Amino acid sequence: MLPKINRLCKKKEIDGVFLRGKSVKEGFLVLKTAKSRLETVRFCFVVSKRVSKTAVGRNLIKRRMREIARAALPLLKPGHDLIFIAMPGLEKMDYPRIEKDMKKSFARSGIIMSDKL
Repeated sequence: MLPKINRLCKKKEIDGVFLRGKSVKEGFLVLKTAKSRLETVRFCFVVSKRVSKTAVGRNLIKRRMREIARAALPLLKPGHDLIFIAMPGLEKMDYPRIEKDMKKSFARSGIIMSDKL
């Protein structure tokens, strides 16, 4: 599970990332990034009903993305807020493919501290 300090939960903060953030699209994922004043990396995951009609399917996708983000935390530069948006088609992808796309998104957005991906 992603630690509470690394979760982006407040609507005002999420809206701020959507307004001032930069986007990177990789496969069926869109990553919105924005700098923050905090010394941590915070995540939010958005999976709409267009991606999966069932709550079980949407939650499975979010659990997978959360675990990948938790494992990548030591590699990321602090002081960023990140929102991952799932696009239709992601529900058909397996865990390694989602992991690959998320890591490519981290690299393309420039928030990785090392090249050990």
